[in-house]
Amino acid sequence: MNPIQQVSSQTAASATTTGITAKKNAENPQDRFLKLLVTQMKNQDPLKPLDNAEVTSQLAQISTVTGIDKLNTTLQLLTSDVEDSLSVEATGMIGHSVFVPGTSIPLKGDEAVAGIELAQPVDQLTITILDSSGIPVRHIDLGAKPTGISTIAWDGKTDSGTDVADGNYTFNVSAKQGGNEVKVNPLALGLVNSVSSGENGTFLDMGELGLVGLSDVKRIF
Repeated sequence: MNPIQQVSSQTAASATTTGITAKKNAENPQDRFLKLLVTQMKNQDPLKPLDNAEVTSQLAQISTVTGIDKLNTTLQLLTSDVEDSLSVEATGMIGHSVFVPGTSIPLKGDEAVAGIELAQPVDQLTITILDSSGIPVRHIDLGAKPTGISTIAWDGKTDSGTDVADGNYTFNVSAKQGGNEVKVNPLALGLVNSVSSGENGTFLDMGELGLVGLSDVKRIF
């Protein structure tokens, strides 16, 4: 056999082996189980044949495994569809401002906006604006607020009425109902610059607020 024929023979043999291996890997698990069961029945001890209940139990087990495999495949497809849908929904937020959890309230042009989320109504709500050093510059009494999301507006003035410089500020919230403290979720307002998706979900790039999960968006403007 010349070298060319030898190489051709080896290539054909390799391809055949690969094809057989792929076929075995692709073989249905249920088919493999049935072949094993038939082989077991053919080689059983005539004096101690397989019990009908045992055979039925084995068939039930393979049916259960097959059903779980199909269910997992269906769930994977549904999860993929949901993720694709969320990604499409998220791209519609690009260029829009949204409320997300946070305490940032940047001031620009004598105007700053943030928000709060309440799980119950309150009869007393106070906002404290802090500068970059953590020093309070303004206290705002907002009185009673209902359940849900409310917007906070600040005109950039201190308690004494003087204007502060534009920049990044933060805020604290104190809420009470009947004299009892009530939990408040502070919300920061930011612009959605872009959207990215991966194995961990869909995220919004909100500049200085960083990457924010789609599920953290509380309101879109």
